Amino acid sequence: MDEGLPASPDGPLAGRRIIVSGAATGIGAAAVACFTEAGARVVGLFHHTRPSDELERSCAWVQCDARDRGSVEDAFDAAVQILGGLDVLLHAAGVWRPSTPETLTEDELTLVLDANLRTTVLTNQAAFARMRGGGGQIVNLGSGEAIRGNPMAPHYAAAKAGVQAWTRSAATAWGPHGVTVNALAPAMATPGAERLWEHLGPDAATAFRDRLRQTMPLRGELGDPRADLGPVMVFLAGSGARFMTGQLLAVNGGLQLLGA
Repeated sequence: MDEGLPASPDGPLAGRRIIVSGAATGIGAAAVACFTEAGARVVGLFHHTRPSDELERSCAWVQCDARDRGSVEDAFDAAVQILGGLDVLLHAAGVWRPSTPETLTEDELTLVLDANLRTTVLTNQAAFARMRGGGGQIVNLGSGEAIRGNPMAPHYAAAKAGVQAWTRSAATAWGPHGVTVNALAPAMATPGAERLWEHLGPDAATAFRDRLRQTMPLRGELGDPRADLGPVMVFLAGSGARFMTGQLLAVNGGLQLLGA
């Protein structure tokens, strides 16, 4: 796919070279939009779902199965060639699927662990290999479910707990090389949230939204990935976050107070 529009010379991320995985939809798509608006040069990675026409024109795109090491290495080689180096990875690839602790099958477990934890490990390793000479910033997508659990998706909660542990481990190991690793715990309106509403059904989804209005101090509803999470992603990809690493940062309207 073509290399997209040139980055703006102005903005807080001017000159930054960024790879975004899972970039075609949801939080990944919001990251692409916010990073390019902030002046960064971006390569978006996608698997099956292709970006919209508008998003496709905003940056370069490379196809990648982030569960497969060979595909990840090939995609990062192509992206770094396009960008001329790598400063930031925003790893947004992942899936949410429903199940319960008593009915969870091996296939369901494998699918969700591979899509969320395995992809984090492989993409982070690929990014570090290309950053270790000059430093860089890695931002993973964690979840508050890693701490509170989720009886409707125990495999997802377990996978995100793994992402949190991996993030802290990699941050400790890679800090001496000038590479930071942080994770976000967002509560955003995304395709994954839509799958939750569909799984719950109309009545239960309405009750869930009513409970959000009572328990989320800010607005009482899921945030917008671009307007609410985007500025935080831009910050974590910029120079202002250079002395932060190993952190799980909640952007969730106060739904869960991770620092309490």
